[in-house]
Amino acid sequence: MRKSNQILLWDQATVKLLDVRHIERVQGEILHKYKIPASIFLLSVHGSAQVQLDQSEFSFTGFQVLHSGKGATLNIVPTSKNFVYYIIYYRASIQEEDLFQTQYCFSPDAPILLYNKMQLMHQKWNEQEERLNVRSLFYQFIHQVLKELHRKETEVKQTSVAVQVITYIQEYYAEPITLDSLAEVFNFSAYHLSSLFKEYTGMSPIDYLIRFRLELATELLKSTDASVGEISASVGYKDVYYFSRIFKKRKGVSPAHFRTREIQRPKVAESPSNFPTSSIFEYIIQQYINNDNHYHDTEKGELHMFKMSKSQTTAALLLCGSLLLSACSSGTGIPAKEQSEGNGTAKQVTSEESSNTRIVSTPKGDVEIPAEPKRVAADQYMGHLLKLGIVPIGARTFMLDEGWMEKAEIPKETIKKIEDLGDFPLNLEKLTMLDPDLIIGSIDENIEQYEKIGTTVFLPYWEGLKTAGPLDKFRGVSKIFGKEKEAEEWITEYEQKVAEAKLKLAGVIKEGETVSIVQFSQKAVYVLAAKGGNYGSSTIYDMLQLPPTESAKNMAEGFESISLEVLPEYLGDYIFVYNGDADATNKAMESNIWKGIPAVKKGKVYLYDDNYHDEFVMEDPFSLELQLDTIVNLLLGTTK
Repeated sequence: MRKSNQILLWDQATVKLLDVRHIERVQGEILHKYKIPASIFLLSVHGSAQVQLDQSEFSFTGFQVLHSGKGATLNIVPTSKNFVYYIIYYRASIQEEDLFQTQYCFSPDAPILLYNKMQLMHQKWNEQEERLNVRSLFYQFIHQVLKELHRKETEVKQTSVAVQVITYIQEYYAEPITLDSLAEVFNFSAYHLSSLFKEYTGMSPIDYLIRFRLELATELLKSTDASVGEISASVGYKDVYYFSRIFKKRKGVSPAHFRTREIQRPKVAESPSNFPTSSIFEYIIQQYINNDNHYHDTEKGELHMFKMSKSQTTAALLLCGSLLLSACSSGTGIPAKEQSEGNGTAKQVTSEESSNTRIVSTPKGDVEIPAEPKRVAADQYMGHLLKLGIVPIGARTFMLDEGWMEKAEIPKETIKKIEDLGDFPLNLEKLTMLDPDLIIGSIDENIEQYEKIGTTVFLPYWEGLKTAGPLDKFRGVSKIFGKEKEAEEWITEYEQKVAEAKLKLAGVIKEGETVSIVQFSQKAVYVLAAKGGNYGSSTIYDMLQLPPTESAKNMAEGFESISLEVLPEYLGDYIFVYNGDADATNKAMESNIWKGIPAVKKGKVYLYDDNYHDEFVMEDPFSLELQLDTIVNLLLGTTK
């Protein structure tokens, strides 16, 4: 980056100074694996030391300037009687630029100018009334550093942000790591950090994390007697079943099978423990602090949350070099498509990709997708997909346990083959592992994250507080897969069932009578609209065409939230009560307001649902068929 651009960024940034410290280390007093909690400038002024910043090592003698961003790991081993340095901690508001995260080190041509400013900053830092003066000195210090950098542009040793991320992953692989958490650590947006990392390594940070974990697990399986569960937990996977599935996808066999196979192989002569390690680690023996609220190291720092065993340390040292080299030289680093089994209710899912593509229109524009997607992941529309004969490879947790599945006799074997991808947004790590060729997202704010993983189609389930008609939803899903014909065939059959149901209900609701749908919660009462509602309203109003009240017709959204006191004004001659919250429903029905409502007195109240776990939560084809039967039976007073 040119000096003029750097000056412009510093001028535009909002900078907050966090601490200015003067530190003296005697020989043998080692700073070990100190996780830097903010961007820093370090100026050494006396003595010598071996300094390691992530993967880069420096020999410090006399005056040296070092800069790094938040999240890097710093090691300092004094090699003289004492080693003296100053350190400034700061944060800058511009997070999309690399400037404040870049690592570099150089010997200044005018060290005394930098030293004088640093010394004055340290002297005045603890004087509250001098803080403004300190900020002024800091900008003078920055100006001098930029001048030095400009003169030494070809001499300054810089470290890629990707290398910093790699070092972080190798240190904290056993802890929960997501793309968002990495972005927070390194002060980048998730998209920008992922782009920088992929440009450097050919793969995403999460894919690198998965590879690192699995290679470490491979070494542990070969070199220890630890159980698969113990190894799974030690490399960051608390769910051993999930670990086994990932391992099998990447390695082709289960962890247990892999271990058995390796035991039968001849032993390799060279042990990983004989591999060379970085010279600086020979000196490091002490603890370090890892606390974002402290901007200094201490001999009594916090212990690391995860302690590696001897075998894990061996494997990690081996991986540090081999994974980095392979990442930088493997091109895209994208794994081959892997096969996922189908089942009796849908086409078999294979790893073979269609050579053809087609264009589908979405609210976010046209998207090019595979002509016949084989590996589909979705955060909504489970029933729609299954009705079209498509078994997704992954879905949102809620989709895997919907109340209609057992009633619709969906085979449990089918559901077991669908990976649980968590809540909104879908678990990005698991989603990456599945390597989908098509992702269907229903919430606008999540689409950008999904697009980083694979081809994504945005199909909104809700639009504001309204939801599209269920038949339109089904048609929308079918168009993605070119299955409009299959969808229309089901719709024709369903509409015939609706016509038969309307004949059965003829005369139940008299001319001029109206129907209302309400739902009770602990904080409010919801009255569903004639259009755009959910929880059975489309079946009652659109399909069976039961007459809504004027208030239901005039609602701008899919529902209105009201108080119990005004509820009588919204109710018709027949009341359907969606029993999503049994406690709230019972409490409301015990009130004098409820008991005084005419429809209640006449016994024209129909209670349905079992606490958000039934066919009325979703509006897929399976649910619609069950809803139709339920409403007809309620009105006729019959049971199935």
